[in-house]
Formats: sequence, C-alpha cells, structure tokens
Amino acid sequence: MLFKLSITGLKGKLKDYIVLLVGLVLSISIFYMFQTLASNKEFLEANATIKSIGYVFQVGSFLLAIITFFYVFYANSFLMSLRQKEFGMYMLLGAKKYKVAFIMFIETILIGVTSLAIGIASGIGLSQGIGHLLMKQLNFTASGYRALYVPSITVTCIFFVGLFILSALLNSMKLARMTVLELVYGNTYADSSVIKGKMTGITAFISIILLGIGYASMIFMDVLKEAGITIAMLSTTAGTYLFFESVFPLFVKKLKENKTHNEKGINAFTFAQLKFRINGLTKVLATVAMLIALGAGAISGGMAFKNNVIKSADKFEIYDTVIYNPTAEEMKILNDIPFKDKNEYRYKTDDQYIYYLKAELEKNRPFIYVENGGKYTGKLKRVSEDLPLGAVSNDGQEMDKNTKVIPDEWVTALRGIQPSYLDYLDKTIKIVDIKRYNELQGKEGLVFIGKTDNFAAHTQEWKKLDELQLEKYKHIDADDMLSKYKIYDEFYTVSSGTVFMGFFLGIAFLAMMASCLMFKILSGATADITRYDMLRKIGVRHELLTKSIYKEFFLVFLCPAIVGIAHVLIGMNIFGLIVIDPYFRIWLPICIFLVIYTIYYTITVQLYKGIVLPKVR
Repeated sequence: MLFKLSITGLKGKLKDYIVLLVGLVLSISIFYMFQTLASNKEFLEANATIKSIGYVFQVGSFLLAIITFFYVFYANSFLMSLRQKEFGMYMLLGAKKYKVAFIMFIETILIGVTSLAIGIASGIGLSQGIGHLLMKQLNFTASGYRALYVPSITVTCIFFVGLFILSALLNSMKLARMTVLELVYGNTYADSSVIKGKMTGITAFISIILLGIGYASMIFMDVLKEAGITIAMLSTTAGTYLFFESVFPLFVKKLKENKTHNEKGINAFTFAQLKFRINGLTKVLATVAMLIALGAGAISGGMAFKNNVIKSADKFEIYDTVIYNPTAEEMKILNDIPFKDKNEYRYKTDDQYIYYLKAELEKNRPFIYVENGGKYTGKLKRVSEDLPLGAVSNDGQEMDKNTKVIPDEWVTALRGIQPSYLDYLDKTIKIVDIKRYNELQGKEGLVFIGKTDNFAAHTQEWKKLDELQLEKYKHIDADDMLSKYKIYDEFYTVSSGTVFMGFFLGIAFLAMMASCLMFKILSGATADITRYDMLRKIGVRHELLTKSIYKEFFLVFLCPAIVGIAHVLIGMNIFGLIVIDPYFRIWLPICIFLVIYTIYYTITVQLYKGIVLPKVR
C-alpha cells in the first residue's frame, strides 16, 4: 500500500520530478564519464603524455561530487515542501507519522535509482563519444578503451546510492519532526526577513565593501598571488549572500513604492507577489549567483587553457621551426609551408667560438619579444641595436675592458635561434665580417628559421620535422629535444582534458543551478493559486496574469545572472596567474550560460502557469 501511495505521489508531481531527474542524470552521466577517462588503464597507457589528463578528470569528479551533494539535498527539500500538504492530509486521515516518512523515503530512493540507471546509460554513451573525440584531438588510438567500464560504474553507484540513502533518511527525519499543522499550512506564510530596519542599509553597505574587496583581490591577483585567491573566495562569497539578503529586498521595496511603475497595469500585484516571496528567495538567489560564477567560470577557464596553448608555445619559442643544416627531406617539408617570415644564416664553429656574419644578421634582423616592465606582452619586434664587428657574447666570464660585447638584444635573438639540445652550439658567439669568415677553417653550417601565421595548422609538418631531427642527431633523446612543437604538444594534451572537464562541469553546474531556483519558485506555487483565482474572478484578463508572471520571474532570474556574470568577468583574472589571455573568446561561455538560463526561465514560467492558472478554453 505504501509503495502504491509513493508511485501515485510521484505521478502527481511528475513534472517537478522530471526537473530533478534532468539535473541528476546530467550530474551522474558526467561523473561517470570523468571516472572512466580518469581511471581507464588502456586509455591512460596508450600515450605517455595522456596520464596527466587523469588527474584533471579526477579533480573534475571531486568538484562535481561536492556540488551534487548539496544539490540533491536542496532539491529534495523543495520537492518535500511540494508534498508536505498532502502528507499532512494523510496524517489527518489517521496515517502514522513513521509510515508517511517511509513513503517519502521510498519516493526519494525510487527517484535516485531511476536517475542512476538513466545517468549511467547516458554516461556510457558520453564516455564513448568524448573518449574517441579526445583521442582524435590528441592523434592517438587506444584499442582497449572501454566506455562500459565496471570500476567506474562501481564508484558512481557507491557515491550516488550513498547520497540518495542519506538524503532519504534526512528528509524522513525532517518530516517526522513536523506537526500536522506545519505540514498543512507551511507554505501559506511569507518568509520573515532576518535583517530589518537600519540594519538593511548597514548590511547593504558591508556587502558592497566585501564585494569590492573580493573584486580588488582578483584584479590584483598578480600582486597578492595565493593569498588573493583566499581573500577573493571568502569576501566574494560573504558579500554575495549579504547583498541578496539586504540589497535585493531593498530594491523590491523601492520598486513597489514607486507609484509610476506600481500603478501601471497590475504591477501592484506583481510587485506584491515578489515582495511576499523575496525573503525566502534571498539565500537561493545568492547560491544561484555563486553557481553561475562556478559554472560559467568552469567553461571559461577550460577554454582559456585551450586558447592559451599556442600563446604559451610562442612565449617559449619565437620561431615555429629552427633547423640546423637541413637535409633535402627537411627542405622539401619546409618549402611546402607558407612562412610569413623565414631566414637563413651561415655560421662556422671551432673549439672556442660560433661565428656569425655581421652583414647577414643586419640584413635580416631576427625577432625578439617586446617587454613591458619585464612582463611578457606577446608582441614581437626586430632587433634594432647596432651590432659591433668582432663583438662576442658575455657568457658570465670576466672579459677584458677592450673587448667588444654583443648588445643584450642581439644575444637574446641569437640564443633564441640556437636549440639547447645541440651541444656543439653551446659556445661563445662572435660576430665577423665576410673576409674574416672566409679565412676561418672551422666547420661551416646553415641555420633555417621560419614563422607562420598559424602554427596549429601545420602540426603534422612540425611533428615530421622533429622526427627527422631525431634521426639526424642519434645522440639526442626525444625527451631532451625541446622544440616548439614538443612544447605545444605537451600543453595541448593537458589543455584538451581541461577544456572537456571545464565544459561538462560548467554545464552540470548551470543545470543544477537553474534547477535549484526552479524548485524554490515552484514550491510556493500551490499557495499562489488562490490569489490568481481571486484576480481572475474580478475580471483580470488571462493575458495580463501571464504577463505578470513573466515579469515577476524575469526580475527573479535577472538579478543573480547579473551578479554571477560580474563574478565571472572579474574572476577570470585569477587564471591570469597561469594563462596568458584568460579573456580570449569569453563571450562564448557567457552565451552558453544565457541559452541554458533562458531555457530554465521559460520552463519555470510554463510550469508555474500550469499550476496557478487554469487552461484557456
């Protein structure tokens, strides 16, 4: 009988439970995918550099588990509030409290088991697609990779089953402590404000100060370093919650007191509705704002790492390729690459020096980085200093005062075209003219340097050139050959995992965020039926009531969106410690957030309308 009542209750609130299921299924499927990519041995052992991705996905699983933990409890508490009047009626009809609590327990477990089954099935499909997409991006295959991975299923089931059981027990205990009157009339009272009177203004001022401190910490992260992250996290979180506890209710109050807006149409009712529910929404709105920051921030951070790959490679190496004494096979590859800048320099070596021709260097001056206060800017310029004839590089040894020294810019440029893995080039540089050069008996060579407009478009060519270099220099180990392609490839491997982790983590955060706000709004919908029914009976048109609902929820959804996006735009400065341009294409994750947020806003309005307004015939 209790099981039948649970099934009947689930059917009665099916729309609300579907919203919960969507968030849970997303969370479970992404959690399973992270576990599969992080622990699948065949996947990790197929490529030496891929092992670093495992750690990335384990971190993603941990963050997702934390957010999911709070989401499940949050969502279930709202769903229980939807059913509490029904449970109160069961008790009025003579049902024992422990039996009603057991009904709630059964419902929670049924939802959990259903979402777990669907989530794992979705996760297997997601793991299959994302795993192969990741392998394709990294140019390797793992024949033993399995999307259906038993250890991942085990970990996912243990975590989520434990979470659902704990949630069900806590919900049942909460239900058991409530009186019949609390269950029947619990949703008919407005939430009281904790902050009243003059304290509202004081609290609002403190919240602005805390947010200012948090934003300043993120803006000056390069100065504060690790301390800035801690200060920003604590002050921004506290400031956000205080802001919604004080500023938002004050905004709604002022909005209602404005006669111009309040007396237009049925705005008086709209603002009264908003004022009635605002105190109960403040904590939810603050939580939603923080989840928006986490969700959009996770997507933005992942994309920032991916976009940072080529910039990081450029920071280490100016030229896309530097080839000493290119062979015919190497020259064939080089000739097929559309370089925007390429040069060749002759040189000779002996036991003491490596000699470069003054005329060739000055005719085709190499690039160096433009610095701003010692900081990397990503901009290039050609060496502009004079190059004295007979000058030598100062390699740290004491030099005669009459010895000409190569200017610092030239030393930097020349060292930049000498690969560190070629030991025979690790000598003092000397500048000579053509006459002196021809007299030298040392071994002659040629260095080719080139830079393209798009390094990433020619990765296969750079890879082949590295392989030919290893064949030419047998004594060099692949790990010691620090070419630009190798630097790019290592950054690209880690960032590929990061961008996938950030994207799916962000989608999960945003979905759960919007669900929480939806649950809170819908939990009070039943109590609003009477008010909308009264307006309808006195002649207010259906269209006006619908417009009122859209306007009310637009304001509710708008405020946390503005605060959350502000957190993201300022907070991306944190990534400035580890990436070169954290704001590159920042518009894309914000657009993804707006699409998800708009979908949830529309669904919330439609579900709420279905509860409070009768269908127009």
